[in-house]
Amino acid sequence: MIIKTIPLGPIEANTYIVIDEESGSTAVIDAGDCNKKLLSELSDDRIKKIEYILLTHGHFDHIDGVAELKKHFPDAKIAIHDFDAPCLGDDSLSLARGFGRLFNKKVNADIILHDGDILPFGNNEIEVIHTPGHTKGGATYKIDDCLFTGDTLFYLSIGRTDFPGGSYDVLNDSVMRLFDMDGEFTVYPGHDRQTSLDFERQHNRFVRWKNR
Repeated sequence: MIIKTIPLGPIEANTYIVIDEESGSTAVIDAGDCNKKLLSELSDDRIKKIEYILLTHGHFDHIDGVAELKKHFPDAKIAIHDFDAPCLGDDSLSLARGFGRLFNKKVNADIILHDGDILPFGNNEIEVIHTPGHTKGGATYKIDDCLFTGDTLFYLSIGRTDFPGGSYDVLNDSVMRLFDMDGEFTVYPGHDRQTSLDFERQHNRFVRWKNR
């Protein structure tokens, strides 16, 4: 599996390009912008088909480029958790208006996701893990031994909970759910550098451990 990381948009949210090498099936995870750099990376000869535009949540800095990306790749399926799907068409819910931006590039989801959904992905699969707390519809995507956590879990930190729909207790439970997963995983967060689940289990001081 090939993973490319491109910080995009006004707050440099991480856009991930995930390529299943054997089949060439590709998923784009979050799109804070759709610029020449992203489109150039998506012209990679190893990419045979862009299957999905996966959204970890509905905040504008992660979805601002989705409508334009869909124009370039109309067969790619936009997928977002049920609770955050309304953000794709609402400037207030996406927080765009609150940050002084007018989010006019509205778009509809092709796939409404729920916890436990499995999406076929070449010779692999994508598991949807509902991880609310930063938003009500936050989702983590598990592909092989990788977790794409959006704004749920960061390197030595966790997501903000002071926006509408946020809750520290709910987010803490979501992070603990990830920590309780068996095995080791590489964590690809919505901002900043990648990390590992085991490192965060040991060092992340923003998580309140329960019954440990």
